[in-house]
Amino acid sequence: MRIAANARRTVASVAAGLVLLAGCGGAGGDGGGSEDGGKGRDHGRGDTAARPYGADAGARLTGIPDVGKAMAARIPSASRQVVAVYGDGADSPNATVVLYGKDGDGWRRQASWPAHNGRRGWTTDHHEDDLRTPVGVFTLSDAGGVLPEPAAKLPYTHSAAFTPPAYWSKITRHDFDYVIAIDYNRVKGTTPLDPTRPAGQAKGGGIWLHVDHGSGTSGCVSVSPSAMKYLLRTLDPKQHPVVVMGDKANLAG
Repeated sequence: MRIAANARRTVASVAAGLVLLAGCGGAGGDGGGSEDGGKGRDHGRGDTAARPYGADAGARLTGIPDVGKAMAARIPSASRQVVAVYGDGADSPNATVVLYGKDGDGWRRQASWPAHNGRRGWTTDHHEDDLRTPVGVFTLSDAGGVLPEPAAKLPYTHSAAFTPPAYWSKITRHDFDYVIAIDYNRVKGTTPLDPTRPAGQAKGGGIWLHVDHGSGTSGCVSVSPSAMKYLLRTLDPKQHPVVVMGDKANLAG
C-alpha cells in the first residue's frame, strides 16, 4: 500500500511539473523580460490594493466597457461576475484587470489593478510556447496555490506541487502562491495542475491568473498578491464568473 501511495504521489508530482512547464512556465518560466521590464504605469511587483477604475467607478453600466458586440455575445447569460483584462496592445505585456459585478440588468465596476499578460502580447490562435495570451471569453472554475486558500469560494487545491522549479528565475518564486485556472483548453472541475488538454498539447494550456513578478508572462495574466486574494474571496461559482481578455483592438472588434 505504501509503495502504491508513493507511486501516486510521484505521478501527481510529474503531472504537476508538466503543467508548469507547458503553461505559464513554458519557454523557461515566467521570469523572462518584457518589453519594458515591468516599468511604467505601476506594473511592478508592488502589492497594489483594489481600487475603483475610471471616472464612473461604481456607476451602473449597460455592458462591459470597451468590449464589442461580438465579444460581449460570448459572455454566458448566467454570468454575473466578469474579470476583464484590457491589454495595452497586441504586442504589449502590460494590461489592466477590472472586476465587474452584475446588478440587476446592469454592471458595476468593483475593483481594478495593473497587470501583465504574455510577454509577446496577445493572440487569437494560441499555441504552446508562443509567449502570447489567448484572446477570448473563458469560464473560471478552479483555483489553487502553494499557500493555503484565503477563504476562496472557488474550489481550491492547496499543494506544494505549484512551486516553480528551482532553476527558474528567483523573481518567479511566488508566482503560483495563488492561481485561478482560466478554462482555456482544460477540463473544468479539476485542479489547475491537471495536464489534460482536450484540444491537444499543441494548443497550449495551463493559462492562469496568478501572482505578478513585475514583467510579462509566458501566457498567463498576473496581478498583485492582494489582487489575487481579493479575486479568490470574491469570485463565486454561483455567479458563474468568466474572464474576458485581449488587447483593446480585439476586445472592441
